[in-house]
Amino acid sequence: MLWWGPEDALPQKARSKERERQYEHIKEGLEDRGCKEYEAEEIAARTVNKERARSGESRTRSRTSTRDISSGRRGGLRSGRQGPRGRTREQLYQEARSLGVRGRSRMNKGQLQRAVDSKKR
Repeated sequence: MLWWGPEDALPQKARSKERERQYEHIKEGLEDRGCKEYEAEEIAARTVNKERARSGESRTRSRTSTRDISSGRRGGLRSGRQGPRGRTREQLYQEARSLGVRGRSRMNKGQLQRAVDSKKR
């Protein structure tokens, strides 16, 4: 059970038709990619609220909301790079699986990284 509903995800004043559509679009896209519903709702709400701050629709905003590249333009540029060691073995394994790399279950992280990189070229 969710601890908040979709109606609580966006502030009351943020409920313009455009922002509601944007929220639903982001949420559905994340769910289609396998994200859990509550995670999709949280990510969608954060993205929409950041865009509201960027365009001056909210009273308060953080420095990163206004100075960072927009969420839509960034489009996952930073995803997959978690920490100084790059993607996790699990992330590499899933990518190898989607690319059809053979023998991936017996590979360690370094081997998976090389296999994924060579398959992408």
